[in-house]
Amino acid sequence: MPYLTTAGEIRSLITEHGKAKTLWIDTEVADYKTRNPRLSLIQVLDNPEDMTGNSVYLLDVLDKSDVIADFVERIMTNDAIEKVFHNAGYDVQYLGGKRAKNITCTLAMAKKIPVYLLPLPNYQLKTLATELCNFHDIDKQEQRSDWGKRPLTEAQLEYAYLDCIYLAQVYLRLLELEANFQVDPIKEDLSLLTARYREIEQQQKILKSEFEHLQERVKKAMLVQNIAETSHCKLTSYERKTFKTQFQELVNLVENQGVDLDFSITLTEDIRKNLGVNIKKLSVNVDTNTYWKITPKNYDDEED
Repeated sequence: MPYLTTAGEIRSLITEHGKAKTLWIDTEVADYKTRNPRLSLIQVLDNPEDMTGNSVYLLDVLDKSDVIADFVERIMTNDAIEKVFHNAGYDVQYLGGKRAKNITCTLAMAKKIPVYLLPLPNYQLKTLATELCNFHDIDKQEQRSDWGKRPLTEAQLEYAYLDCIYLAQVYLRLLELEANFQVDPIKEDLSLLTARYREIEQQQKILKSEFEHLQERVKKAMLVQNIAETSHCKLTSYERKTFKTQFQELVNLVENQGVDLDFSITLTEDIRKNLGVNIKKLSVNVDTNTYWKITPKNYDDEED
């Protein structure tokens, strides 16, 4: 867990990491709740297989704007280096923003994996590290500590380097999960696949029916018993207003008042029917889209 505090040390590491293929990066920000947050630490890991922490470098960049700019120019904007973050949008705003290239976000990766393969209560790094990588007793208390104060405590330094370890291991596990659900269609076993599809379809119908029934019962019970919130759910309401007018009135208003109102209208089947042959007098653009759906066969069909 090398802790680099001088500009010279940090720039040397930036030069070395400028040759890397992939870097796992995290940041700690001082005064993050104020209007003037300051980047305090940049944690960088270049070897995800190293669980000792010796490959995690902590770069102390507090009030070192020139060093941060150097990191951005030589690492963040380098398209040849993949930069892996968790919740990348937060960190990247301090590291080049839109200029940053080749960014991978483990939060985004996790959200793309179907829930049945990754059934988690949330996608926090702590949760992913615990559930996917069997890390336990992860303490995030130091996340809200004072990162603008020097010297940093041993607890802060340990927290900072561990986050990079968690990040790299989560990334590797997510890659494995991606490989499991991104199957080449040409290699799919359609017999097994459709059998499982049908099994799930039947279960889904039953669950959907029960869910909707219970939802209505809970809603009615809470309304009648005048209960706005339980330990599991909250009763809320909203109003949706729909504004309607006669089409001819709208036409007259536009013509008489000179209102600039010109937009495309979807000609539904009913409208086209009412127009009849008059539709030929209109300039109509037809968009044709092809959609595919699976239509379940009856069991009787399969027995023939």
